[in-house]
Amino acid sequence: MTRPRLTPVAAVAVVAGLALAAPFLGLANPTAMSIAHRMAPPSAAHWLGQDEYGRDVLSRLFWGARASLSVAAASASAACLLGTALGLAGGFLGRVMELLALRGMDVVLCFPPLLLALLVVTLLGPGTATLIPVLTLVFLPGFVRVAYAGVLSVRAHDYVDAMRVLGAGRLRIMLRTILPNIAGPILVQLSLAAAAAVVLESGLSFLGLGVLPPAPSWGLMIGAARSTMAQAPLLLLWPCLALSLTILAMNALCDALRDAVDPHRAPDRRPHRLLNRLAPGLLPEQHGTLLAIRNLTIEIDTPTGPIQPVRDVSLTLGPSETLAVVGESGSGKSLTGLAVMGLLPPVARIVDGAIWVEARDVTRLDEAGLRRLRGSRMAMVFQDPLSSLNPVHHIGNQIAEAIHAHRRLADRATRQRVVALLQRVGIPDPARRCRAFPHELSGGMRQRAMIAIGIANDPRLLIADEPTTALDVTIQAQVLDLLSRLKHEFGMGMVLITHSLPVVAEIADQVAVMYAGEIVEQGNAAEVLAHPLHPYTAALLRSAPAEDGSLPDSIPGTVPPPHALPPGCLFAPRCRHATPACEAARPPLVAAHDGHRTRCIRWSELVSVPSRQAVA
Repeated sequence: MTRPRLTPVAAVAVVAGLALAAPFLGLANPTAMSIAHRMAPPSAAHWLGQDEYGRDVLSRLFWGARASLSVAAASASAACLLGTALGLAGGFLGRVMELLALRGMDVVLCFPPLLLALLVVTLLGPGTATLIPVLTLVFLPGFVRVAYAGVLSVRAHDYVDAMRVLGAGRLRIMLRTILPNIAGPILVQLSLAAAAAVVLESGLSFLGLGVLPPAPSWGLMIGAARSTMAQAPLLLLWPCLALSLTILAMNALCDALRDAVDPHRAPDRRPHRLLNRLAPGLLPEQHGTLLAIRNLTIEIDTPTGPIQPVRDVSLTLGPSETLAVVGESGSGKSLTGLAVMGLLPPVARIVDGAIWVEARDVTRLDEAGLRRLRGSRMAMVFQDPLSSLNPVHHIGNQIAEAIHAHRRLADRATRQRVVALLQRVGIPDPARRCRAFPHELSGGMRQRAMIAIGIANDPRLLIADEPTTALDVTIQAQVLDLLSRLKHEFGMGMVLITHSLPVVAEIADQVAVMYAGEIVEQGNAAEVLAHPLHPYTAALLRSAPAEDGSLPDSIPGTVPPPHALPPGCLFAPRCRHATPACEAARPPLVAAHDGHRTRCIRWSELVSVPSRQAVA
């Protein structure tokens, strides 16, 4: 967060300071009347003159600022806090909270703001005690809608899912991750509400429905001066000038604050801090098979009926092993990884199978149980670090957030841990880099920072979803080497989701090739890459860049969508070796030899078919 521009800060501070200091400035009594000096011009004793009752205009301006600004600040702040809370809850939690927040505000919006204020004040009577709740109600829908719209635009970003992966609860995500990203629009709305509150208070006081006389108010002063403006026009000028300058200063201040909370505005920034360190408990140590997925089937309801983008998937991973899940986009790789983390979208559900992480069936855990696992025993690195990292927080703060989600450390110990993690993932000058924002780092550095967040609590299982996407070849090799080194240092198992077979050759021990939601080939990585038994695997190999520089062979067609799967072998429409028998029935996943399995009825015939091996 940058330092706001000093001019609007100083202007608002002067107005507020003068209003607060009114009792200590030695001003005349704002209600004391001197009928003999009605509408007297400015003088040494009365710098701005006297009004229609002989009261000191300067004193009434200062005391009137106290009334106008206190009503505006109280009503705008109350509307901001309540509206932001309702918008956050409605946008992030959805369902009942969304219905209550939006439909309730629709009812309020049915009434024009001024008419609503007039109605309530007329029924309950004028006065400050009535004005504050009335103006709060008037401004509430604006804050709810701004916060709700902001949540909808932010909650789909990967860095929100990353916080869920870390095991953070809903309240923590809303306050620590989402709220800072929507603070700018809320501040703008606050500026508008505060300025509008000053105007509405003045308007209601002008009509005799606001601050009650003889208490001073800018609206009362304007109303009284209207009848005497022909004889004493300055009496109308002073409160109008004070009102206009105050509104301009408030808008300028909030615009400056809006710019200050945007990390892209300036090169040197400090993060704004909200609630922090709401840590769930540590997960007890467990032993056994690291990851076992058995017959996993995921279903999604659609207007045309349910679809199954992942069907009958079984995978096993041991400690210090790397399992590569390979396939084109739409094969179900990422959805399988999200299922392991318990992060399936609301429309998706597991209808069959089980997922065991260290002897715990995560499909049977509630959200609290999943949060204890995420970020501590299992972690996930997403494919796009620029969207996965929170843009308004320093890199170091985001790593510290991962630590604090599962353990309590002192500030000094946390900083030492953050610097050590950045150093471990190969980021130079880690003490300085931890104060950088995500957009200030290169793509490779951002991915290293994401890996540091993933390993912050020494997880036993790491899921890396396309970790080298959009990186050049040199940086890809560095990231893969880093993952391989960390795997051995921590003794953790890693699931590598990728579409690149060269990546598999670099790092994987086991490989599972997925196509259209199901596994079509599975086995030892070296064996599968050297002797593919399924035409799809062979086609992926041919489509990889060749060592001799020749053009790769593309795979004709596209992956079929889950609602339009072809009969028989799903790859048959794109396969150069397909026969009528391939389209007759869905082939099972059969064991060929030494744990090498394939879903091709002609695998034994195709073993001798030559294919260009693009991967060593």
